[in-house]
Amino acid sequence: MLDREGFRPNVGIILLNHRNEVFWGKRIRTHSWQFPQGGIKYGETPEQAMFRELHEEVGLIPEYVRIIGRTRDWLRYEVPDHFIRRDARGHYRGQKQIWFLLQLTARDCDMNLRATDHPEFDAWRWNDYWVPLESVIEFKRGVYEMALTELARYLPRLNHHNRFLRSGMRPATRHEGAHPPLDAQPAIEPPADPTDSSGI
Repeated sequence: MLDREGFRPNVGIILLNHRNEVFWGKRIRTHSWQFPQGGIKYGETPEQAMFRELHEEVGLIPEYVRIIGRTRDWLRYEVPDHFIRRDARGHYRGQKQIWFLLQLTARDCDMNLRATDHPEFDAWRWNDYWVPLESVIEFKRGVYEMALTELARYLPRLNHHNRFLRSGMRPATRHEGAHPPLDAQPAIEPPADPTDSSGI
C-alpha cells in the first residue's frame, strides 16, 4: 500500500522504561540496531498498527504499555535504489512514519522477541534516550533524529530525590559493564520485498 508519492505508511515505536531508557533492538542476523517499526495494513489506524507491531516484534500486549505521545505528522525517509527490488523501482520511494512514545508498565521479562514465527530482532538492550545514530543505517538517521527531538518533550520527569547529594555519595556510572558496545558500522542486508512490514 503506497501513497501517490511512493511512500509506504508505517509506524515507529520508542519504548521507555522507568529510567527513560529506550528499547534498542538488534535486527536478526545483522549488526544493525534500531527501534521497532512496521507497515500499516489496509484498514488499520496508526495506533492499531503500532499495537500489532509491538506484539509481533517485542511480544508486548496493549495492557503492558501506556501511550505518552506521538508525532503530529508523517516523517519520511527515502530508501536508496540499491536497497529496492528491481521491479519496484520507480514506484516505491520509502516510508512515511507516525512515531509513538510508549511507557513500559510491565517487567522486562514480559518482552518476548519470539512472539511470532518471523522475529525481527535477535537481541535487545536498554539504551540512553539519545541513541547513537551512527549505529542506525544512514538513510534512517534523519527520521530518528526528528522523532526523538519531537517526542522528547513528552519524557516523564525522573525524581531521584537528590539522594546522592544528601548522602555525600557519588552516583555510579550507568551501564558500567552492563552491555556490550554497539558496532559503529552496521551490516545491513537489503530487504527481499521493499513493501513488506519487516523491510527497510
